[in-house]
Amino acid sequence: MNSFRALIASIILSWGWKRAALAWIAGALSALAMAPFNAWPILFLTIPVMVWLIDGAGAGRLGGIPAAALSGWWFGFGYFTAGLYWIGYAFLVDAETFAWLLPFAVMGLPAGLALFMALGFALARLIWVPGALRILSFASALTFSEWLRGHILTGFPWNAFGYALTEPLALAQTASLVGLWGLTFVALAVFASPAALADDRAVTRRPWMAPALSLLVLAAMALYGAFRLTTHPTQLVAGVKLRLMQPNLQQDVKFNYSAKQMVMEKYLSLSDRATGPQSSGIRDATILIWPESAFPFFLSREADAMAQIANLLPQGTVLVTGAIRPPDQPAGTQITRAYNSIYVIDHDGTILSVYDKLHLVPFGEYLPFQSAMEKLGFVQITKVRGGFIPGDRRRTMNIPNAPRMLPLICYEAIFPGAIVPGADRPGWIVNLTNDGWFGISTGPYQHLQQARLRAVEEGLPLVRSANTGISAVIDPVGRIIAHLELGREGVLDSPLPRPTAPTIFSRVRDIPAALAVALSVLIVLRRRVKPKA
Repeated sequence: MNSFRALIASIILSWGWKRAALAWIAGALSALAMAPFNAWPILFLTIPVMVWLIDGAGAGRLGGIPAAALSGWWFGFGYFTAGLYWIGYAFLVDAETFAWLLPFAVMGLPAGLALFMALGFALARLIWVPGALRILSFASALTFSEWLRGHILTGFPWNAFGYALTEPLALAQTASLVGLWGLTFVALAVFASPAALADDRAVTRRPWMAPALSLLVLAAMALYGAFRLTTHPTQLVAGVKLRLMQPNLQQDVKFNYSAKQMVMEKYLSLSDRATGPQSSGIRDATILIWPESAFPFFLSREADAMAQIANLLPQGTVLVTGAIRPPDQPAGTQITRAYNSIYVIDHDGTILSVYDKLHLVPFGEYLPFQSAMEKLGFVQITKVRGGFIPGDRRRTMNIPNAPRMLPLICYEAIFPGAIVPGADRPGWIVNLTNDGWFGISTGPYQHLQQARLRAVEEGLPLVRSANTGISAVIDPVGRIIAHLELGREGVLDSPLPRPTAPTIFSRVRDIPAALAVALSVLIVLRRRVKPKA
């Protein structure tokens, strides 16, 4: 015990580069809690280190707030560097144009996102109290700063700490009650709890109580999840047969107009491929799904491509596909900007419905201060001058002989609580994406993990078609009932799962998470005003 306390004291009293290194290493190791590793028990070691570093910040200026913020920044820098390294792959697709930006992407983005961690640690220090209650200070402050990260400047809630509690699937079921941000609060409180074991008994009478309660919380989550999974078996929509096409095209081909016919031939032949002795290819499907931005051309302007699609689709089968859509302009007008869209196309080649992506990717689909940055010679990765045009609203789409569908393009699926438009509840979610930008890396696994949690939160099945993978059909409690591996070409035949009744989260959204944070802050502030005797 003496050696344990000596180790904790060395962490608390660390300063300068040693303190920064401790925080960075703890952050980098914390990224192992996310997909595809899902090694979330490591957070029982790394998060308490941060609590102890905040403890040690108290001797600094301004109540230790700047020192706590600096520790938080280093933690965040390590966490996001390790967790988002794969973003650098996108800058190597066209290395001649973008390779020089690689260091700025893999270091600059983590450095910027780490500012939210710095804010969370500063707020935690501001409401810090001695003893086990400081765990609530930590969890509430970090949950608030993570929520801000998910909303400010269009938001980027990638790898929020709540995702650490999504594997095994039973733990993820709590998201149907409290959503990602409620799960984030629980995760931070649970993983910070071992910090109390180092407390002096004069400050914390029962140091073991906090980690014991945390284990009880995890056990309760597991029991609830097991019950929910048992009572919600996968049920299927009658008469709907899905076929997902995963072409595994490299980016230099996918966006090359000269490869137009080769791309179309691959899509057509792959979509009609037999998957077994009893398979009749495309004739087995009622809905064929192709991934995001499937064509190196404007599909609606290419009559021959539309005719080939019509020839492919048997009567009663529709195509749901991603495509770049030109704005509605008079014939002959030069096209300078476009929409990233989803088309629903009938068997005769008629476009039944269109959705334009609402939540665009900064630096990928547009540049902040677009005109000014273009004048300086910058261009976003997709090279659409002026940037893509955002859609005007989130909405569902009608699919013949199937439930209404909610379309989500690429990282629109990572935003909790904002995916279902008002009372217009769909029967399923379709997520078309192109994770081919990020190669064989952890990025596509993390993307799938986050899309999967949307299914659990909403109680809606989610169908995901990705250019290079991971394509999957997910039932409304998060079971992956069929999938295609990353980096594989193929087709996936699957029935469509039925939704559950609306979840508590789908009804009340972030109210439980907000109440948990507010109540924790009130408890902590009451302790500060009236110290324990």
